[in-house]
Amino acid sequence: MLNRLKSSDPPLPFPRSSQVDGQLRELRCHYGRELYRVLYRRSENLFVLLHIFEKRGSVISEVEKRVARERWQDFKDRMGASTRQPPRAAGHDAP
Repeated sequence: MLNRLKSSDPPLPFPRSSQVDGQLRELRCHYGRELYRVLYRRSENLFVLLHIFEKRGSVISEVEKRVARERWQDFKDRMGASTRQPPRAAGHDAP
């Protein structure tokens, strides 16, 4: 699904993707019978995947949007720093 995102094209149309809030968009993904949502934004030619969660209802909760907004702000802060900081580790490597 991610390979369908192209920096030169307009956003994927509904039902694959839709606008959530401002420039925050969602990508709808299926894995077997499970339905997932990936919240993302563009930074020029880069797609920044901010948050993924299992779909449990038709409306995206404010909690999920807040997580994506906080991660976007963290990304912008790091990219705008005079000395760029690498992303924090995730998964089993996390501190």
